[in-house]
Amino acid sequence: MGRALAGRSGLATDPVALEILWTRLIAIADEAAATLVRTSFSPIVRESNDFSCVIFDSAGNAIAENTIGIPSFNMTLSRSLQHVLRWRRAEEWRAGDVAITNDPWMASGHLPDTTVLMPVFDEGRLLGWTGSTAHMADIGGSIWSADTHQVFEEGLRIPPRLLFSGGRPNEELLDLVRANVRLPDQVVGDVMAQVAAGRISSQRLLELAGEIGFDDLEEISAEVRGRSEASMRRAIEAIPDGTYRAELDLDGTEEEAIHLEVAIRVEGDEMEVDYTGTSDEVSTSVNTVLNYTEAYTCYPLKCALDPDTPRNEGSYRPIRVIAPEGSILNPRYPAAVNARHVVGHCLSAVCYQALGQVIPEQVMAESGSTPALLIVLSGTWPDRRRFTSILFVNGGMGARHDADGLQTTSFPSQIACGSMESIEATAPVRVWSKDLVVDSGGPGRFRGGLGQVLELELVSDSPATLSLLTERVKHPARGIFGGRPGRPARITLNGHEGVPVKGRSRMRPGDRLRVEYPGGGGFGDPGERSREALAADLEAGVVSEEAARESYGWE
Repeated sequence: MGRALAGRSGLATDPVALEILWTRLIAIADEAAATLVRTSFSPIVRESNDFSCVIFDSAGNAIAENTIGIPSFNMTLSRSLQHVLRWRRAEEWRAGDVAITNDPWMASGHLPDTTVLMPVFDEGRLLGWTGSTAHMADIGGSIWSADTHQVFEEGLRIPPRLLFSGGRPNEELLDLVRANVRLPDQVVGDVMAQVAAGRISSQRLLELAGEIGFDDLEEISAEVRGRSEASMRRAIEAIPDGTYRAELDLDGTEEEAIHLEVAIRVEGDEMEVDYTGTSDEVSTSVNTVLNYTEAYTCYPLKCALDPDTPRNEGSYRPIRVIAPEGSILNPRYPAAVNARHVVGHCLSAVCYQALGQVIPEQVMAESGSTPALLIVLSGTWPDRRRFTSILFVNGGMGARHDADGLQTTSFPSQIACGSMESIEATAPVRVWSKDLVVDSGGPGRFRGGLGQVLELELVSDSPATLSLLTERVKHPARGIFGGRPGRPARITLNGHEGVPVKGRSRMRPGDRLRVEYPGGGGFGDPGERSREALAADLEAGVVSEEAARESYGWE
């Protein structure tokens, strides 16, 4: 197959060869991801899959990404590489160089996410780039929280810098990182795991280039990006031209309400998503930088409109995102952004509400896992070792036009829930229960997915800092087309409400935290739910007899 594909016309006219190469690139990204998971030090990477690995052409266009992890990082990694290339011109790079940054306005929107990028050279020629973003267990400053007021409070900010130069590590930079984080072994270990992932994907790209006879990735890049773009344009063109609007109110804080507003304009094969009318930036850290806003707009739209074509730079070219500067979706530096996902994840909900007016069978009801609800604990073990534990436990997904919502499944972040054994091994906590919340899924012709409950106890001999980054307490996940909302979140400490749901507090030894994660919204009139489906719900114990009578008219 190799040399026969040396001309651009080869891939353009040979769909079988193109599919093989395209799949090979995705497989390389998947191998990089496996390397990152197997060499990582922290549970947030190893168990929760809070990372992504991407392959780029020499110009920095994303052409392939791994199939697990955080899909929105495909877009933010591409933006990061463009910033890095503006910092250091293409001709200045050499084999063995590795760049690093966690600047929220250049990378994935908050300091805990570290981006590592490296060029791939083949006998002195720049073949392409590899990159990854991974969430660190700690980045200094305040622990991961929603109550900071400026980015300076949120940890160590690393502008684009060389982590390796010609294959030699930048020990001064690594020492600086170690000196500013609570868990230096985990943080530096995970960064080095990112380097290992980049090196394995670089090696595989060189092997592929030698096998196929390519001098660079431009030909395959142009083809896969062009086909992904064409597929997305066809999907947009199938939507009637017009402007589709929706609004969404979030819990916000006692001092500041949060309102999202969108106008989706469709004209031909292009789409403009305009968030004018959305709340201004706020004083706390739920502000969402523009690159994250773009990523969490485009990825859910890709899922709804063109779910089957592999994602790359071309997938998002027909979509333009507008968020006024100074709004909560495009805050000005140095706004606090640590908890940007609390608002950013909800963009899928407001966009789906808008598009549901015209393509109801391609959207779903709101999800209880939109946004991801997080528990962060930080303190010391009885032997004085430091710990920081980040717990991802998911709510239920929204129902679709032809299926119930998935139970306890994250969307749109795709974050995974780590094992309880891992949580107990990495922090002085005892997990007392983790179970589905019966009746939490919104009633509908198709039922929303169930949330789950987690109850844990602090078993250290000293207090710990508790940080909650939660939503959906006052505003549950809405149903759609007559479907009803899911059950909201509920949080208690020692049986009492009042614990700050977007802030930090203290847990004392023996304290018990209980979090009930919200259910997804229902789709369609509950009275239209089939008796067979309802009987199965009752048998499985996910709907109680009382709820079946009240919500579905079960007799």
